[in-house]
Order: sequence, then structure tokens, then C-alpha cells
Amino acid sequence: MAGFILFFAWVGFGGDLAIGMLTADNPPGSYYHWFPFIGIITSLVAAGVCWSAWRNGAKRVLWAAGAWEIIEPATPEQRQYVNVVEEMAIAAGIPRPRIWLVPDDDPNAFATGRDPETASIAVTQGLLERLSRDELQGVVAHEMAHVRNFDTRLMTLLAGMVGAILLVSDGARVILRGGGRMGSGGRGGGGGKKGGAGALGLVVLVLWLLTLVIAPVISRLLAMAVSRKREYLADATGAQLTRNPAALASALEKLDGHSGATRAITRGAAHLCIVDPSERKISDVEGFLGDVFASHPPMRERIARLRGMAYSAE
Repeated sequence: MAGFILFFAWVGFGGDLAIGMLTADNPPGSYYHWFPFIGIITSLVAAGVCWSAWRNGAKRVLWAAGAWEIIEPATPEQRQYVNVVEEMAIAAGIPRPRIWLVPDDDPNAFATGRDPETASIAVTQGLLERLSRDELQGVVAHEMAHVRNFDTRLMTLLAGMVGAILLVSDGARVILRGGGRMGSGGRGGGGGKKGGAGALGLVVLVLWLLTLVIAPVISRLLAMAVSRKREYLADATGAQLTRNPAALASALEKLDGHSGATRAITRGAAHLCIVDPSERKISDVEGFLGDVFASHPPMRERIARLRGMAYSAE
């Protein structure tokens, strides 16, 4: 989080510094960048995007997935689902989250919300149809662990920050193009009288441009790295709540065995799901590539850890 804040400061006020240095030697009457409006706009935009994601992120995720809330269960599967959520809420010692169903045949689940009082748990129709009660309990316990551990708050905040970085990066490129035209006009009138401030400004500008190019990628990788660590913790906490880690391991095997993608869930919400909603080609890769680019830990590693908790062979 400190890194995100420093990034916003650098993109905003670093851009002001670079353009200010580049225009420092402009002749009288031409443009000189002295007011740090880029930094002010950047900070306001970033704060607004983060606040919006913080307040409305959970609703947007559920809306984007096409989820609908279960008020009165209409089928035996839905009644079992509601009963399991109530059981796990009691085991976790938190209020019962709102219960949602996503109309998708691919088995998956996610939790969202700022805190246990505003939390929601959603599963797909395909998950209800494919899992036994014990396996469903393991999946719900995993999502309940995210709620109890405040992972949903962390992931909502991270999603807002990543989105703010993408938006600020795009906006800074637009402002940079305008600033470049201003600087070029000044150079024409200055007749090549660029001093040390202009050269240093060019160096700062190059570093600023490099930051704009790589920052969205780095921020996304950071969010996925945090997500992978929290998945391991949620698996362990879910096993603690059910006292049955083998059931969650069995559920993960079934979810991993389904080769399709959860098309109802967007890529922006991938880090909220129990398994990657894409086709999981990168998540299945062990080693450096999977550790850096996957939104979830390798499924075989998660299952092996749960089997170890159950004292059963891999």
C-alpha cells in the first residue's frame, strides 16, 4: 500500500518536476510549468477511484457476474447451500453473509465485501450441481475464511488501487503529449539555450515514461502475489473451520478437473475466486512463471498441503 501511494506521488508530482525542468529555460512569454496541477489531478483521481471501488466494488463484482441473491431457496441444492453457509458462519463466529448464485455451469465461488457485516458469498450453479455436501462445506468454509480474515477488504482495496493506476497511467500519457508540444514550442524560441536543468529534466522525463509503461504490469503482479498468499491462508482457515481438509482437497480436485472457464466472472475479479476463472493455463504452471503471473497458487500444491493436514497421501 505504501508502494501504491508513492507511485501516485511520483506519477503526479514527478511529471510536474520533469515538465518544469524542461520548460525552465524557455524564453520570456512562452510556457513555463510552475503549478503542479498534474500531481493534484493525479492524487484526486486516484483517491476518487479507490474510494469508489471501496464503497461500490462488491456490488459491481456481483452485478458483473450476473449473480442473484437467494432469499428463499427454491431447490434442494439451494436449501443445502443456505444451510451450509449458516453452519460455517456460526463456526467462523461472524454474521451470516448474503448468499448469491451465479448462473454459470463452470464450478467456482468467491466472496466479497468490506467487512463481515457487509460480506457476500457467491457460488456458481455448476458448483452446486457437482459437489457433495462435505465438499460444498469445504468451499464455503474457504470463502468464509476470506471474510473472517478480512481478505475481501484487502482485495477490494487492491483492485481499486490497480484500477486507479491504470486510469492515472492513461491520463498521464495524454497530459505528457500536451506537455511535449509545449516544450517543443519553447525550444524553437530558445535557440538551443538548454542548460543543466533541461538535461536533468529530460532524464527525469525518461524515468517517468518508463514508470508509466511498467507500473500497470507491476501493480497487477503485486495484487496477484498478495492473492496467492491469501489463498493458502484461506485453505488452512477453511480446514480449521470444517475440521475436514480432505473435503476441500476433493472439491479443489473437481474444480481443477473442469477444463472450462467461468465466463460470468470477469478477469478483474479473478483474484476473488477460489480457482482462477480463466482456463487456468498459467495457474497450472509450477515454478517462476506460475509464481509471477498466476492469480492463484498451483492447484497441486494447494491439494498437497490439504492432504498433509488430513494426514493422507498425496
